[in-house]
Amino acid sequence: MNADVPDSRELAGIAELAARTTGDRLRTAFRSRPKVDVKVDFHDPVTEHDRAAEETIREVLAEQTPGSVVVGEEGGVQGGGGHGPGGHGQGRGGSVRWYVDPIDGTANFAVGLPFFCTSIAAVADGELVAGVVYDPIRDDMFTASLDGATCNGEPIRSEGAAGDRTAVLAASYPSARDLAAGDREETLRRYGLLVDAFATLRRPGSAALTLAHVAAGWTDVAYDSSINAYDIAAGLLLVRQAGGTYLPLGGKPGGDDWDAPGYLACVGGFDLAGSAIAEVADLTAQDCPGVFPPVP
Repeated sequence: MNADVPDSRELAGIAELAARTTGDRLRTAFRSRPKVDVKVDFHDPVTEHDRAAEETIREVLAEQTPGSVVVGEEGGVQGGGGHGPGGHGQGRGGSVRWYVDPIDGTANFAVGLPFFCTSIAAVADGELVAGVVYDPIRDDMFTASLDGATCNGEPIRSEGAAGDRTAVLAASYPSARDLAAGDREETLRRYGLLVDAFATLRRPGSAALTLAHVAAGWTDVAYDSSINAYDIAAGLLLVRQAGGTYLPLGGKPGGDDWDAPGYLACVGGFDLAGSAIAEVADLTAQDCPGVFPPVP
């Protein structure tokens, strides 16, 4: 299946359907202080609601696109079985790979902070063609397809600040991993550059929802040095389809943008070349053709 605009719209609709199935459960469980387990370490929490929401999403995707593969945060890679009868989504699901994060921002969800979301993206024949980010507390559905980007059905544009002094930066940097992996003093120095340079710096706690906000023009710049494909695939497409800039960082040459372990995103028209974030993210003209001016 080589996805065209109608195909991508249909996949986006399936992603919306799957995301909405989690809404009632997550709203009901919100601020119930659920029991929290940990995965890699105590910085990586998970609850029963993460697992249950992902299972529900998988069921919907399996029904709508039999034979598709689902890459989920909690359940890993599953699917790719037989094909069902019918048209697109029934007979050609085997060419679709879904990336699912049932609750992006689990730490926020678990303690009652209303900044988390469900993120679902579809890759068809190696192309990222559809994605949704659903905020169940505000009932905001951000949707991207090859036809553009919307929030609750209304087109969105990634427009905002032109430079650091008037911009809001959302960043998880430095994470505990950043501090442990490199020169701690240098990492903190770089963080200080961002605090000094930007009008406001925030650590929202959900990469997917932050990227949706960049796409909508509600946040100007977003930066994360350590993420997974299911965290950002949908948000990546949202930003680009809304006219913003998304740069994958640290990926393998020729690799897929959603598989890169870091990213930098900004609203359209932002002066990335003149921003302090360029130094912190180690950006060069070679890394970002078309963003920086040509080297004389």
